[in-house]
Amino acid sequence: MTERGISYFGIRHHGPGSAESLVEALRELQPVAVLIEGPADASPLLPLLASADMKPPVALLCYPEDDPAATSFWPFAEFSPEYQAALWAVANKAALRFIDLPSAARLVEKAPEGSTDADAAEAEATEGQGEEASRIHDPIGTLARAAGYEDGESWWSDIIEQNPEPGPIFAAIADAMTTLREDETSIARFEAMREAHMRLEIATARKEFEGPLAVVCGAWHVPALQAAHTQKSDQALLKGMARRRTMMTFAPWTGPRLALGHGYGAGVVAPGWCMHLWQTRGQHDASVLWLARIAAVLRAKGHLISTASLIEAERLARALAAIRERPKPGFEELRDASIAALFNGEALLWKMVEAELLLGADVGEIPPDTPLAPLIDDLQRNQKAARLKPEALERELSVDLRSESGLFRSTLLHRLNVLGVSWGRLTDAGRSRGTFRERWMLAWQPEYAVRLVENLIYGPTIEKAANGRLVQMIGAATTLDALATLVQSAITAALSEASAAGLAALEEKAAHSGECLELLASVPPLADIIRYGEARKTETERLTDLLERLIIEGSIALPYAARDLDAQAAAALTDALRKADAAIKLVEADEHILEAWRSGLAAVLDSSRSTALVAGCAAHLLYEAGRLSAEATADLLAKRLSPGTTVLDAAAFFEGFFSGAGQRLIYDEGLRGAVDAWLASLDEEAFVAHLPLLRRVFSNLDSMERRRLIEAVLGRRASLPAGLTPAPDGGEAWRRHFGLIGKLLAGEPGHG
Repeated sequence: MTERGISYFGIRHHGPGSAESLVEALRELQPVAVLIEGPADASPLLPLLASADMKPPVALLCYPEDDPAATSFWPFAEFSPEYQAALWAVANKAALRFIDLPSAARLVEKAPEGSTDADAAEAEATEGQGEEASRIHDPIGTLARAAGYEDGESWWSDIIEQNPEPGPIFAAIADAMTTLREDETSIARFEAMREAHMRLEIATARKEFEGPLAVVCGAWHVPALQAAHTQKSDQALLKGMARRRTMMTFAPWTGPRLALGHGYGAGVVAPGWCMHLWQTRGQHDASVLWLARIAAVLRAKGHLISTASLIEAERLARALAAIRERPKPGFEELRDASIAALFNGEALLWKMVEAELLLGADVGEIPPDTPLAPLIDDLQRNQKAARLKPEALERELSVDLRSESGLFRSTLLHRLNVLGVSWGRLTDAGRSRGTFRERWMLAWQPEYAVRLVENLIYGPTIEKAANGRLVQMIGAATTLDALATLVQSAITAALSEASAAGLAALEEKAAHSGECLELLASVPPLADIIRYGEARKTETERLTDLLERLIIEGSIALPYAARDLDAQAAAALTDALRKADAAIKLVEADEHILEAWRSGLAAVLDSSRSTALVAGCAAHLLYEAGRLSAEATADLLAKRLSPGTTVLDAAAFFEGFFSGAGQRLIYDEGLRGAVDAWLASLDEEAFVAHLPLLRRVFSNLDSMERRRLIEAVLGRRASLPAGLTPAPDGGEAWRRHFGLIGKLLAGEPGHG
């Protein structure tokens, strides 16, 4: 809509239909200047969008110099009208500017915690206004929903672009927005300031340039920008506007984070569909190509999709569009048709591919000459050196620590984890960790750029920032196990400064700590470091001495720590016991250390005050280590599970001994006999009450192990119903109890 040489183009942010119409309108108008809704102080960066090396989605990143955590983003996709307007302006040598409030003024309006997009302050300004806020953020979506559409792009495409006689598109949109704003009695102060600033910038450009001007803004703002306001009143509204010194750059963005469902206020419902519409604009077979893409995704996942099913889906989509009075199938019709023709009506199967199709997996790229925040710049250099490309969807990475490239990749990912940037997540922690191989699951999220900016206070490079942050965390750590975990992080991330500080703090804390749980919890991370030593080229002698001291001190404290515990404390100590024992075995400690550890376990078992759950765990660890023979263990179980022991203590000892080790009953007849005698001694009410405990004990057995245990208990006649299987000794209680156990192992509920 043109007024006094100024043409106003009301668009939907990230709308491919808006982008296509806008590019066509700019070609017709040939403006001398293109003014875009966006932070005015970022105008010098706008031409970078047209760089050949700039690959959207990307985002303009702005943050205060004195508070990097208060970061805002302005995302751009290939199908964003603002991005296409910038490309056109640079290609046609038109002046290019942002005209909205400067980022510094926006950042003064405190964004809701955790928000990372440029609409955060607006969201806060309109919070609680309900439908009014919705109209401000997505006016085209408001019109679409009123017409019965699921998203604004489908409405825009059907009513405007695919209408045989659409007429002046942007004039029609301006009229619709004027109607939506007719009942507007007041406007939030922040919105009023934004529109006042844009009006002043437009007036300045009008005086500066001779020729037509193009103003590209959200459709909601068009009526306000065209309305008569004096410059004096607009300047008065902006008087005293707070400002802060800000830093600005571009950062990679991802396709999924352009979606409304990911918390982006100006997002679209289906970025993947929007990208498809943009790439297939002007083609008549867009729906066919979309179905072909669905088929490709399904086939890649191992599903058989026939050509006949695809033809049927396409016919059904067209029929649905006709029934719904739409000129062409939208993604809703294609989705419903696919569920019916390709998924046999199973909507859950569609959920398997929905995210990949509708959200996409694109991650943008930034030109190498872009002025970046130091940590982002350093990350890109490291990514290039490691030959790791960020991707939005998860992918697995196997790393061999014996190679320089593998060690470099691992070190980079560990350092990023220290900074809270979880680009990579270890998937084999506790299994192959401590060997020469690591398996990572990689997935890049755009908020990682924010976290890197937040960590600028610790240093300008990934290594220095990770060192600085860990040193601060080490200084704040209050427990021995927390310190040990931080030292492990420092050494695996090759952070020498933090490693030295952590080891010194750990040794000092260990010298004054007598808390058994802390001592035991610190053993696994230190043992992992020692196992990593050869692969990480780490000096482990100092760590080995410290670990041995911790094991001995923990062994001495253990018998006293196991006394008279409540259920929660007993469970925590038992868990720490198992993990510490596994770590001691893996690190292959010296014999005198092993003897000290086993003596501590034996003292727990011998003490009458030891909590039954912990004593059962200690007995199991001694049995596994060969300190208790099979005969002695069977006698011990017979004693601890005898009628002379309370049912609760017997159950706790049983759980402590067999939890995670139920398969022992398959091979050890003496243990089975002791358990048999205990179960046979229970009355029916007590037995049924302990069935959940039995389920927990046997929960980690696979189906074959369960079958073998049933056969070991009931003999080869276990194929008969468990309750009818004759017991070897003919005991009715044995038959009743192990009949129930048989059902339990077979996966049946089992009741007395």
